[in-house]
Amino acid sequence: MNKTLFDKVWDNHLVSSIKNGPDILYIDKHLIHEVTSPQAFDILKERKIDFFRPEKTIATVDHNVPTLNQHLPIKDLLSRNQIKTLTENCKKHGITLFGLGNQYQGIVHVIGPELGITQPGMTIVCGDSHTSTHGAFGCIAFGIGTSQVAQVFSSQALLVKKPKSMRIIINGNINENVQPKDIILHIISKLGTDAGNGYFIEFAGEVFENMTMEGRMTVCNMSIEMGARGGMISPDKKTIDYVIGRKFSPKDSLLDQKIKYWKTLKTDSNAVFDKEYELDGNLIKPMITYGTNPGMAMKIDGTIPYSKDLSFKKALKYMGLKPGKKLLGKKINYVFIGSCTNSRIEDFRAVAKIINGKKKSKNVNALIVPGSQQVAKQIIDENLDIIFKKSGFEIRQPGCSACLAMNEDKIPDGEYCVSTSNRNFEGRQGQGARTFLASPETAAKVAINGQISL
Repeated sequence: MNKTLFDKVWDNHLVSSIKNGPDILYIDKHLIHEVTSPQAFDILKERKIDFFRPEKTIATVDHNVPTLNQHLPIKDLLSRNQIKTLTENCKKHGITLFGLGNQYQGIVHVIGPELGITQPGMTIVCGDSHTSTHGAFGCIAFGIGTSQVAQVFSSQALLVKKPKSMRIIINGNINENVQPKDIILHIISKLGTDAGNGYFIEFAGEVFENMTMEGRMTVCNMSIEMGARGGMISPDKKTIDYVIGRKFSPKDSLLDQKIKYWKTLKTDSNAVFDKEYELDGNLIKPMITYGTNPGMAMKIDGTIPYSKDLSFKKALKYMGLKPGKKLLGKKINYVFIGSCTNSRIEDFRAVAKIINGKKKSKNVNALIVPGSQQVAKQIIDENLDIIFKKSGFEIRQPGCSACLAMNEDKIPDGEYCVSTSNRNFEGRQGQGARTFLASPETAAKVAINGQISL
């Protein structure tokens, strides 16, 4: 039987199937952080259940951590307690933790790939919706809830219904200045935020084949913004080259065995998907959102559309925008470049290239927030920090930061922010904050010009 990439990875991890019920799926790696894990640890304690395979779990702190003065005691009581609780739980159960001050600390979906924890063909879960990021390596990776976190703690497996399969193929030549963020925003704007409901998506075609691994991570990261359970891309030479030599990557003869397996992880030529879409890469242009979900996106020089839909009108009212108008020239006071979507070294190189030798607009507050301590080190090693500082950008320490405003990095009420994050929901970046999602390159141009610009 011909199989899709998704089928191959799923079947390789299928423990058992319950008749008229869910599958039992083995989980290779479980990533945890300070926000969604405390209740799951409490479940184990209350039920007197042992932690089954702690060596399969990796912990870090990212969501609530401050991005200034991480060497000092945390002021926020909630954040301080969550990090203290995670530290105690990890120590009790023998779980590897990359806490504040550790050279490998960072956003969970950034450190997984950069440390070689993420490897092709794995099943990876985390109590965070953007776990889909790891699908860039040909993994089945998805977010789970607190009760499911406890399931994995106690059994290293999950009860889960197998999703349907979808393939999105994009061929063609990508236009100048189009980045992976533009590509995924284009996809969501064309297909809708509910197009992926009940599906796991495979991204295929020369556009994704030509993309860097960091670009693929950006695409898979936002696959859930179209309602999908996750997204994945078939491993290739780029994938293998990326994984080799990292801290947790396999070595020597084990590496040879793994590579042999990784090369089998591709969709068979006659495999059938439940649904397929084919888009033209030649038509993709730099994108920006105008509403309150990632599907409300358009070409940056486009015109806000009309709609009689009440939720559409509500979104525009919240954003203070009107249909038929362009966003070009709109004054922007805040720019955020970071998040698990766009906080890798490739993103910051793109920003530095745009702003080198220029000054940010005086009205703009521009934040650079690396996704990990390793990325922060690379920024310094490559002298990008000098470019950022000379241009007037503020560099923070690693964390989720203004992506979801769980720490002090918030956008003020009523202000507009051009953000490289993944969600533009009402209040996502702070109460009353208005978010435009865009690529790092677009965000850099906005910071320099003080307005939305090409």
